[in-house]
Amino acid sequence: MIAVSIVSHGHGRMVEALLGDLAACPEVARVILTLNVPEPEPAMPAALAGRVEVLRNAAPKGFGANHNAAFARSDAPYFCVLNPDVRLGENPFPALLGCLKDGAALAAPLVANPDGATEDSARRFPGFASLLAKALGLADGAYRFGRNDPPFHPDWVAGMFMLFAAADYAALGGFDEGYFLYYEDVDVCVRLWRSGRKITLCPQAAVMHAAQRASHRHLRHLAWHLRSMGRYFIRHWGRLPAAGAGR
Repeated sequence: MIAVSIVSHGHGRMVEALLGDLAACPEVARVILTLNVPEPEPAMPAALAGRVEVLRNAAPKGFGANHNAAFARSDAPYFCVLNPDVRLGENPFPALLGCLKDGAALAAPLVANPDGATEDSARRFPGFASLLAKALGLADGAYRFGRNDPPFHPDWVAGMFMLFAAADYAALGGFDEGYFLYYEDVDVCVRLWRSGRKITLCPQAAVMHAAQRASHRHLRHLAWHLRSMGRYFIRHWGRLPAAGAGR
């Protein structure tokens, strides 16, 4: 029913743990694991035998290019983009599939950090004013919600965990490969809303994420982040759709 795409950048142990979590989810029909850099193939859970395809890149590709390539190898009705540093404490897919069946094109779970605090995985579309306010510590554009809150429709959700209806992903053309590692998630959400489709965050589904924050540590990642930000503003500034947040 669901094809899951995971891209590893030397995340071997994290990938093995995540595969173990996915093995306990009966909705997962297939896992497409892309090794974006040279690394040993992770150990595969016996419960996923025959359901994992491993792709090895000759040269590293960007976030969007990797997941688009995985999608091209899937015929499942649902497509899940999943970071290797996510863990599933319990099966999030039944609640997320319920949100998609209610008419959403993209559903995302509540994301908690290892301490149990809810992360800011859903935000309003960034603009110049909001980025300045965030830099000054005045506001960050994040939605505030808890585990018991009903599903709602944010402007955009973070790309660490995105469950798409495959038909909508295909109609949109997937991720824009002109970005590299950053802002692909914001861009795809802009295009979903602009196309008349909607995004739902379902707090009843929850996962854990150990955030990497590489752009805060490495100049190369910071450069990619700034370049992607520039592409986003050139393509969308002044043409952002009215999303369905109401929150």
